[in-house]
Amino acid sequence: MARRRKGDAVSGWICLDKPYDLTSTHAVSRVRRAFNAQKAGHAGTLDPLATGILPIALGEATKTVPFLMDADKTYRFTIAWGTTTATLDREGAVTASSDVRPTPAAVATALPRFVGEIWQVPPAYSAVKVDGERAYDLARAGETVELAARQVTIHAARVVEAADADHVTLEIDCGKGTYVRSLVRDLAEALGACGHVSALRRTRVGAFVEARAITLEFLEELSHKRALAEALLPVETALDDIPALAVTTEDAFRLKQGRSIVLVPRQVETLRDRLKPGSRTVSATAEGVVVALCEMRAGRLEPSRVFHLDKSGD
Repeated sequence: MARRRKGDAVSGWICLDKPYDLTSTHAVSRVRRAFNAQKAGHAGTLDPLATGILPIALGEATKTVPFLMDADKTYRFTIAWGTTTATLDREGAVTASSDVRPTPAAVATALPRFVGEIWQVPPAYSAVKVDGERAYDLARAGETVELAARQVTIHAARVVEAADADHVTLEIDCGKGTYVRSLVRDLAEALGACGHVSALRRTRVGAFVEARAITLEFLEELSHKRALAEALLPVETALDDIPALAVTTEDAFRLKQGRSIVLVPRQVETLRDRLKPGSRTVSATAEGVVVALCEMRAGRLEPSRVFHLDKSGD
């Protein structure tokens, strides 16, 4: 007999506004405890230095985490000119200094070369694995870390404000795997300056935006009022850019059993028009509730992930 999981079978997403100086893992633990949830996970780590959107999945929502990891993101960050640090942020030891203070106009002029598909070397202090070990563990041990460049996509970059000559705030829309600290390092080098990230905030992850975000304090307040359900977003929130198809109760039953279902030509044509290039993934729903994530092949939907939810989302 399978061991019963501890906790409640709660499912859904929390759009958390992660505070400064808290790891993503600790944030997940606090949310999980608040809900007494059986399972929890997050989509996209935020460094302790960073604040902002940290989507946290509970229960069945954990099955959709991989799709949100691939979602586009928006970051707002401030560059402090004058010094470069080992970690490329304000917590690292100073490794170089310069009197050069690029103007906002100079920054705006340099930004276009960092927009589009670009090659970027991750920071030495990052979670990238080197021979099975995290790069930041090797760097902290005093070892020289050499990481290979990776191709990332930055859709847009803009200057937001400049509080004074020593600081400029930027905002970027980017794809997965983009390192803001690496962008700041490369931008400063292109401008003949030294600089590091002094503040970093993630303002969007896919459909998770600041308008939907809640703080840990507000979540704990809802917990005291026994109103935590008010904070839960549906499991399918992470599937915002995946086409959905309503299926019959009979077909939903087949999908939940791991069996494929046959589509009519009209459904195939409609889904093909809505699928992202290179993707076959379709979300099957019944009575407004997601039933399964499927792959469309040869006029059929083949389930790859099955959900066990009732009409309330639990």
